[in-house]
Amino acid sequence: MVRVPGNPDDIVVQELRAAGLRVTMPRQAVLTWLARHPHSTADAIAAALGAAATAVAVADLDAAVTILATLKSEDAGQAALMIAYPTTGEQDAVVALPGLGTIGGVTERPEGGHEAWFGYTDNTAPPLVLRYDAVADATTTWARSPGQVDVPEISARQVAYPSKDGTTIRMLIISGGGPQRPRPTILYGYGGFDISMQPGYAATILAWVERGGVYAIASLRGGGEEGEEWHRAGMRASKQNVFDDFHAAAEKLIADGWTTREQLAISGGSNGGLLVGAAITQRPDLYAAAACSAPLLDMIRYERFGLGETWNDEYGTAADPEEFGWLLSYSPYHHVREGVSYPAVLFTIFDGDTRVDPMHARKMCAALQHATSAPYPDRPILLRRESDVGHGARAVSRSASLSADTLAFLGFRTGLSR
Repeated sequence: MVRVPGNPDDIVVQELRAAGLRVTMPRQAVLTWLARHPHSTADAIAAALGAAATAVAVADLDAAVTILATLKSEDAGQAALMIAYPTTGEQDAVVALPGLGTIGGVTERPEGGHEAWFGYTDNTAPPLVLRYDAVADATTTWARSPGQVDVPEISARQVAYPSKDGTTIRMLIISGGGPQRPRPTILYGYGGFDISMQPGYAATILAWVERGGVYAIASLRGGGEEGEEWHRAGMRASKQNVFDDFHAAAEKLIADGWTTREQLAISGGSNGGLLVGAAITQRPDLYAAAACSAPLLDMIRYERFGLGETWNDEYGTAADPEEFGWLLSYSPYHHVREGVSYPAVLFTIFDGDTRVDPMHARKMCAALQHATSAPYPDRPILLRRESDVGHGARAVSRSASLSADTLAFLGFRTGLSR
């Protein structure tokens, strides 16, 4: 490792990233571990894990380093703890996990030893703290979330499919069983700002699946699931890749028998609301219903409102003629066409939202109500407004009410059993 006096932690992080690894723990913790193992190299670790690794966290397990990596192989594609020798990066073992989930927060004893603790959650399990014993090569539950939850019998599986340009995209499908028959399905996505769609416990998903539905989460380009290049492949001039990935996910669900166009709903918020807006204007024939929350929809004027001006590195700026063309090519508000039969849409906005101005959804709702040829009330275009609520955190009661209204809308429009 090259060290620069006075700023060693920044150099450590830069070298780990240069080796293709996204650091998921505090810089000082990485520096501390490397100080104990001066012959370790990020290149050695990356070489051992190859294209399988997109993130790294470390914990001192005697002579080993614990690598927190996201595997991308066809048969796995899930988070995993991998044990590798610090001087060579050679893989020694893979720690068994309860399922297809997310791990983080690898912690050890201050004096070192053979134990490590880490958090774990998936779509069926509330957050746990697991303990790994390197001597016994065993993982046990150390602590559970408070309270008890009756989780329905459901399963989660990951599938891969090609996008429009042939890029392999991954999607998590949560259901009560295999695709014996088409069922009402919600397809969710985000695809932006290097944010990963990691498996995690969500009561909203369980409620939908318990009623007989299917919930799918697509890991689109623009996110952070597969490293910085994955992020860059879905931003600025390449933003259309995100929407193509999403359309291909919908077609995969239909082709595999999970759902039909008449039973397929889509959902997303914030940047994911932009995704939903682009989906319904580009492929209105593909979706029966949509939930679009706190969305960006007028991409020509987005910089003038809320925090929009801080996002032009992700999207581009309308002040530049070339970048203006990028934005106009997909801006949902500017692609509403009169006489098109649009899906049923529920926009949800929050008057206290200082991040994404509610004007986006208000304008889009009015434009769609005017333009759609779908008969009312078969495919309504509705706006749900909340006062005294912002873009993010809210009271549990408010969250429950929003989720109930959203699921009821999508369930009614896709034929979910009541």
